[in-house]
Amino acid sequence: MAERLNATARDVEADLAWLAALLQHRLDTYFAEKPASPALPGERPPPSLADSQSPYAEFLRRHALTADERAVLLLALAPSLRPQLLDVLWARNPANQRGYSEFGGVQGASSGHFIPTGETACFLLAGDHLAERLRIIHLLGQHDSLLAGDVLLPLVPPPGEGLLAGRLQPAPALLALFGLDAPGSEADALPAQRVTTGLAWADLVLPPATLAQLEEVRDWLAHGDTLLHTLGMAARMRPGYTCLFHGPPGTGKTLSACLLGKLCEREVHRVDLSMVVSKYIGETEKNLARVFDLAEQRGWILFFDEADALFGQRTRVDSAHDRYANQEVSYLLQRIEDFPGVVILSSNLRGNIDDAFTRRFQSVVAFPMPAVEERYRLWTESIPALLERDRDLDFVRLAEKYEVSGGTIINVIRYAALRSLVRGDRRLATDDIDDGLRRELLKEGRGF
Repeated sequence: MAERLNATARDVEADLAWLAALLQHRLDTYFAEKPASPALPGERPPPSLADSQSPYAEFLRRHALTADERAVLLLALAPSLRPQLLDVLWARNPANQRGYSEFGGVQGASSGHFIPTGETACFLLAGDHLAERLRIIHLLGQHDSLLAGDVLLPLVPPPGEGLLAGRLQPAPALLALFGLDAPGSEADALPAQRVTTGLAWADLVLPPATLAQLEEVRDWLAHGDTLLHTLGMAARMRPGYTCLFHGPPGTGKTLSACLLGKLCEREVHRVDLSMVVSKYIGETEKNLARVFDLAEQRGWILFFDEADALFGQRTRVDSAHDRYANQEVSYLLQRIEDFPGVVILSSNLRGNIDDAFTRRFQSVVAFPMPAVEERYRLWTESIPALLERDRDLDFVRLAEKYEVSGGTIINVIRYAALRSLVRGDRRLATDDIDDGLRRELLKEGRGF
C-alpha cells in the first residue's frame, strides 16, 4: 500500500505544480492590460502520466478526463492536499476592498482555507471570456462526466444562488486514492468483508501449474491497465479480468486471493452471497451495485466464495421466482463483465459451475489436493519455530499415508500446539499430532 501511495504522491505533486502554473498564468494575464486568450490548458498541457501505474494515473485513464476536467479535479483536491496553493485567491479588489467576485470560493469554517467553487473553476479556465465561461458551466453541469461518476460530488449552491456558487468537492473514491476517506460506514455496511493474510507469496505450497496460472492473474493486476490503455487494446478487450478458483476446501483458494492482493497492493473483499441475495424484488441488484461501485472506486479485488450458489446449473423457469433467480444471475454476470478490476469466483467443485458461465472467464485455476511432496512441505513449514518436536515425529510418514489438505494440516498443528501450551512444555508431541489428525479425518467421515 505504501508503494502505491508514494507513486500517487509523485504524480499528484507534478499535477499540483501544473495547477499552480495555470493559476499564476491566469492571474498574470487577467490583470494585464491586454488579457490573453482563455485557452490555458491547451497552451500548458498537463504532465503526461502515460507510463505511470499509480492508482491516480489509473483513475485518470479510467475516466478519460480532458485537461480542463483534470484542472477542476485538482482544484477540488487542493484544499486537502496543498491548501496554500489557493491562498493567492484571497487578494482584495482595491475598488471595493473585498474579494474579487470572479474568483469565487468560500472560507472553510474551521480551517480558514480557500475552498474553491464552480466560480473558481470558471475563472481559472475561462477568465473573462463569456463563450468559454458558458462552456465551463456546461462542463460543471449535473450530467457531465465529472459529476455523473465518482470524480466530484454534485455542486450544491446555497439557497437562492446559482450553480457556480456550489463548492468543488472530491468524491469519496477520489479521496480514497490518498487514504483521505473517512473510515467508515459505507464499506462497513456492504455485504463484503476484507480478507488478509500474514503470509507471503513464497509461502504458497501449490503445484507448478496452479502457480503459473496465478502468476497470469498477478501479471494482469500489474500490467492490465497498460495493456488496455497504453497499447490501445481497450476497444478489443473487456476492461477487467475474471477467474474461477476451484478445488476441495482447504487447498489455498482464499489464501491465493489474499496473496494476489497483497503482492499487488490491492484490498481483497470477500462477498457474502447470503447477504447479497434478497427475497425482495430489486434488492439483490441494489446490493450488488453497491459492492461493485465501491470496489471500482477503490480498486478492490472481489472474491465470491462458494460462487456456485449463484453460478450453478441454471434454474428451469417454472415460476416467477425462477425467472427472478435467473435475472439475478444475468445482472451479476453483466456487472462482472463491465467491472474494470479483478473478480475471483471460488467453488469446491468445478462441475457445479454452469459451462455457459465458465466460457466468460479469462482463466480457470484448479486447486487439487496436495501431492506427497507438497504435504511434506505443509507439515514442516507450518510448525511454530518455538516448539520442539518429538524425535519420533515422522512427517514423511504422515505426508505419504494421509491425503489431506493444507487447511486440515493447519487444524492438526493448531490442536497439537494448544495441547503443548496446556502442558507447559512447548513440545510438539507425536500423540497430539495423531489425535488431531484422527479428529480431522473423523470430521470428513474418514478413518485414521
